[in-house]
Amino acid sequence: MTNRLAKRGLDLAKKGLLFQVITALVVTVIAFAAAGSHSAMSAAAGAMISILPTIVFTAFAFRYAGASKNDLVARSFSQGSKMKLALTIILFVIAFKGLNAAPLEIFAAFVITTASHALAMFHYGTKQ
Repeated sequence: MTNRLAKRGLDLAKKGLLFQVITALVVTVIAFAAAGSHSAMSAAAGAMISILPTIVFTAFAFRYAGASKNDLVARSFSQGSKMKLALTIILFVIAFKGLNAAPLEIFAAFVITTASHALAMFHYGTKQ
C-alpha cells in the first residue's frame, strides 16, 4: 500500500486499536478490584468482543488502496463490515454459552471499549 491517504487511515486505525486495548485493560483491572476474578473475566470477554471484530474489519478495510482499485476497496470494506457483525454475534454467543459470564460486565465492557475506539477515531481524526 503506497497510497498516502490509505497509510494515514491505517495509522489512525492503529491508534484507535491501541486506545481500545488500553481501555480494555483498565476496565478489566477495575472490574477485578471491584468485584473479583469472575467479573474481571466477564469484562475482559466483553472488551475482546469489541476488539477482535475491529481488528478483522481494519484488516479488510485497508487491504486495498488507490483509485484504480476502487471496486476492490468498496467490496473489501463491505466484506469487513459483514465479518465484523458476524464475529461480534459469534463472540457474544460464546461468551454467554461457553464462559458463563456475567451479562452486565460483558455489556458494560463492550460498550466502554467500543465507545473508546469511536472517541479515539474522533480525537485523532481531527488532529490531522
